[in-house]
Amino acid sequence: MKHPLSLRRAVLLATSCALLQHGGFALAAQGEEAAPIAGTRPAMNTLTPQPVADALRDAAMGVAAPSSAASFASASASASSSASSSASSSAIPSASSPDTASEAQGNVAELMQMIQDAKLSELRTTYNGSYGASLFFYPREVTYYIALFQDKHFWRVIKSADAGRAEAIYAGFVQQTAQLSEVEIQRTLLQAQKSYIQDVIALSEERAKRLQADLEVARSQQAKVNDYQRQTQSEAAALREEKERAQAQLRQVQGQVMQLQRQTEIGLPGLR
Repeated sequence: MKHPLSLRRAVLLATSCALLQHGGFALAAQGEEAAPIAGTRPAMNTLTPQPVADALRDAAMGVAAPSSAASFASASASASSSASSSASSSAIPSASSPDTASEAQGNVAELMQMIQDAKLSELRTTYNGSYGASLFFYPREVTYYIALFQDKHFWRVIKSADAGRAEAIYAGFVQQTAQLSEVEIQRTLLQAQKSYIQDVIALSEERAKRLQADLEVARSQQAKVNDYQRQTQSEAAALREEKERAQAQLRQVQGQVMQLQRQTEIGLPGLR
């Protein structure tokens, strides 16, 4: 009975590692979304398990996906050579055991329930984009919970009674969030720069339209002014000619008046 059990544990270990790696790629792919706006991050008591945790639970229960049938056969062949040595070893990684794989899902559910019940103290939390890591402390059992999450979903939860190990795991999670959020942060910056340039282009185009409209108005008005100037100059020339004729007529009339005046006063005293 030891041989099939060791083989099963080895296969579950390979499956769990593959699922964790796939979960990391899936979360990295979610970086297409922009980093959350300040003040809109979800509260801790609203976070839910990451879908990869459900996949781990299914793997622990022996539910194999159709696409993993070939890998399961190859893993069985590679694990059969080391089955006897694995059976004699009592120190088996936690992810390789069905009970411990279920416990991984159980840690997530346990953490969520304890957050809901307000039993934990939040010692540290670091955000990088939509990714985050938190270090919680359960005073009653002097136990630490280290959580890695993305957006509104818990990704990994590790439970430890060792303060040093908890701090080390938290530091590793923080570094992981920084690496995962690089693309997301870069996308946010590029999107902001693109939007800014588009706004500048729109403002420049609007200003160009206004300037073009002003130029057309100026040209139209200038044409009207030129026509008015030509018309005014023509009218002024005509008035000048009329003035000169009127002055000539005035001089002529004044001469006639003076001549008639002299004729009227002929024979009167004082006429020289």
